[in-house]
Amino acid sequence: MLSFLVWLLMLFLCWPLALLALVLYPLFWLLLLPFRLIGIGVEAVFDLLRAIVMLPARILGGGPGR
Repeated sequence: MLSFLVWLLMLFLCWPLALLALVLYPLFWLLLLPFRLIGIGVEAVFDLLRAIVMLPARILGGGPGR
């Protein structure tokens, strides 16, 4: 909501810049999408490694709440 209000303010003060931002935003989103997907994959690998390392403690009864 705040970003929309900032965009409206920019539209009122400098409408060509606001329209340019409106057109370029989807292009930047598409450009950054592969990096987000790589980040999701790396986070999943780290979660898997953490689960593998913590498995002996969980088997022996040391739950996450202790």
